[in-house]
Amino acid sequence: MSELKLPEINRVTLSGRLTRDPDKRYVQDGTPVTNFSLAFHRRYRTRAGEWEETTGYVTVMCYQRLAEVVAQYLRAGSPVVVEGRLQMREWATTRGEKRQTLELRAESVHFLEKAASGEVPDGTASGDPTS
Repeated sequence: MSELKLPEINRVTLSGRLTRDPDKRYVQDGTPVTNFSLAFHRRYRTRAGEWEETTGYVTVMCYQRLAEVVAQYLRAGSPVVVEGRLQMREWATTRGEKRQTLELRAESVHFLEKAASGEVPDGTASGDPTS
């Protein structure tokens, strides 16, 4: 039997609102990193014909220039569309226990409202998160 070759597709597009203000920090080499939690919704009809809505949450990671722009202009409640890819992050606790999480690594963040200052004219920030 021949081995099945799967395409390497890892694309995610989500819309939602920030659940808290973005958290910006700098890693050891000075690269800015900003993360925020995004609440996204799904509305569906149950078997009984009633409408229900579920809410999910995902941590979004932004790097470099995108990290700076997101931290500067977005706040809790800001509506956005995030495009990027899923990534698994692993680390060890101070007790040596292994932990892992699945995150959305943003390649672009589209602002759906203008910032109070109106300084981002096209409402979009993007960056190359791989460099």
